Amino acid sequence: MAMGFFGLTLFLYLSFDFDKGFPSSASASSSSSSQSVEITYGTVLKLMHEKTKFRLHSHDVPYGSGSGQQSVTGFPNVDDSNSYWIVQPPPDTSAKQGDTIPNGAIIRLQHMRTRKWLHSHLHASPISGNLEVSCFGGESESDTGDYWRLLIEGSGKTWKQDQRIRLQHVDTGGYLHSHDKKYSRIAGGQQEVCGVREKRADNVWLAAEGVYLPITVSK
Repeated sequence: MAMGFFGLTLFLYLSFDFDKGFPSSASASSSSSSQSVEITYGTVLKLMHEKTKFRLHSHDVPYGSGSGQQSVTGFPNVDDSNSYWIVQPPPDTSAKQGDTIPNGAIIRLQHMRTRKWLHSHLHASPISGNLEVSCFGGESESDTGDYWRLLIEGSGKTWKQDQRIRLQHVDTGGYLHSHDKKYSRIAGGQQEVCGVREKRADNVWLAAEGVYLPITVSK
């Protein structure tokens, strides 16, 4: 399974122009409605913060406080390639590329460009003092701090594009969160992403631009 995900990642990395980004609504499957597109393991996508419309973003810039790990922010522009994430399962599971992702599943998000995992812990976030969200590890380095539980808003049973979701961090219980509190220096104009333990309107996200892999049909 690991080689399958690695092979897909390498293919995407070599096939696309990162400076230009992916097409604004690319899909490896055919569908007349984005709402009917299932999100599967191996999909490469951007997550859009519902309230502010900023995209979940990372870059090779460490936090100047807290863990000192690679920073994660909300980015205002749609066409930045540093906002792409690969949807992956935890290691040592039976999930495979092309499988649909049910409500309540534990997933990992790997930053496409730097190969690190969306991560959280008990360090304080730089602006609001909530739970810090960072990027950590790499292809062969991942721990439970990279585990997020998918929570679909409403009655949906599997994750689909344009569906309202929350991501709850397994270790800390914090929900992936953003707000209009912005950085003024190194990441000027980008907004803080953090973890908050309460359900709020500011911790709802939607899958936006990306390459959506088709469902693998079991034989």
